[in-house]
Amino acid sequence: MRLARTPWLGQALATAAVAVAGAVAAPATEPPAPRAPQRLSETGLYGPIGIRSVAPGVEAFVPQYPLWTDGARKSRWIQLPQGARIDVTDVDAWRFPTGTKLWKEFAWGERKVETRLIWKATDSGWVFATYVWNDEQTDAVLAPETGVPQVLEVAPGKRHSIPAIADCLTCHGLAPSPVLGFSALQLSDDRDPLAPHAEPLPKGAVTLRTLVGTDRLAPRRPELAQNPPRIRERDPVARAALGYLSANCGGCHNDRGPLARLGLVLLHDVTHDDDRAAPEPAHATTVDTAGRYVVPGLAPEDSRRVAPGAPDRSALLHRLRSRRPSSQMPPLGSVVADEQAIALVRSWIESLGPTRAAAH
Repeated sequence: MRLARTPWLGQALATAAVAVAGAVAAPATEPPAPRAPQRLSETGLYGPIGIRSVAPGVEAFVPQYPLWTDGARKSRWIQLPQGARIDVTDVDAWRFPTGTKLWKEFAWGERKVETRLIWKATDSGWVFATYVWNDEQTDAVLAPETGVPQVLEVAPGKRHSIPAIADCLTCHGLAPSPVLGFSALQLSDDRDPLAPHAEPLPKGAVTLRTLVGTDRLAPRRPELAQNPPRIRERDPVARAALGYLSANCGGCHNDRGPLARLGLVLLHDVTHDDDRAAPEPAHATTVDTAGRYVVPGLAPEDSRRVAPGAPDRSALLHRLRSRRPSSQMPPLGSVVADEQAIALVRSWIESLGPTRAAAH
């Protein structure tokens, strides 16, 4: 894997004034919208000794279903304002207190490439920013709002790009909460042993149990620690496959955002976890269901979102495998297909016979 040396990166510190974070401009009568700092080291992530340790109050967390980004190794942190609580009145759409910051670091091998920041800078707005690490690995500088194309070769002929702010908003703006990886299901202490690319929890990592125990949810919701959320599937392969779809696809395909009209709901809903008869949304809206996308080479009546027992007639699997811009899903953030997840979803589809699908 090779990191591209771009003139932009060398000139970034001198021209950083033109870089723009993803804050929405405020009306002229209000103070200027907050902007992201020019260096990652100025965002509050690191402590007094620099990048060797994070600052006090910054805590690591690990989603149980990580988002696939071409094999990147990721580290994630959150900083909640002292004494503030996350509003979980709607358990499926968390509302974070003003001042909340989250960071996600992307590395391939031992090299850090980018770190993304999401910052609840005002009561009504979030700032999205991406920082590109320098060659010396001593700091990262704010990328322009248009992103930085093809900074790293992640596979032969395939290169990773730093996303534009518009790309960030495309995904984060369609979900019930703009924070995608810090949710009830993702922080559940009932971790899925078959989750693709599962990562071990570091010591002191934030989970639902720690959030409840330190009184950082409002209302407190002790039931989330006592009966941790999980995908409502008895079969372990189905649980892992639908958990993956919830994390990687549910941010856009849910029943609240603008794509709800499609009737394709892949995001897990914790609200219904107490109802043992409630089907998992990703199962109920895909299995033996016709969709707008037709698998190439098939007649519309033969193509299904998920065709029980027939992966080759399943549009969902076809789009996971595809890296054509017109058919790839998710459409952003990846140039290499996730073979582990593809094999998992294929196994789930193969396990679904017509009798089993109808009995679910």
